[in-house]
Amino acid sequence: MKGGAAGEGPARIAVRVQPGAKKNAWTGRMADGRRRLSIAAPPIEGRANDALVAFVAESLGLPRRAVRVVHGAGGRDKRLEIDLAPDELERRADALEADGER
Repeated sequence: MKGGAAGEGPARIAVRVQPGAKKNAWTGRMADGRRRLSIAAPPIEGRANDALVAFVAESLGLPRRAVRVVHGAGGRDKRLEIDLAPDELERRADALEADGER
């Protein structure tokens, strides 16, 4: 099942990614509300995007196919589409930020 309640569809989340970090982690929020994530993979040949999708899916408890980069594949600022209800995505992401990593 995609999304949450009928008619909601997948949630979208804006993120700022720090590739080449020491570890994968949810590191907080930007002043404008975007989530910050650190990704260990380098930004070479799509490796950071692949690692980002895999990390976000795993940390949210979803299959990899449930997370997609829909905007910003070539930069640090990205928009992800995630097969969760928006309120459930916010709840899980807030919990991951509080933990600092997963």
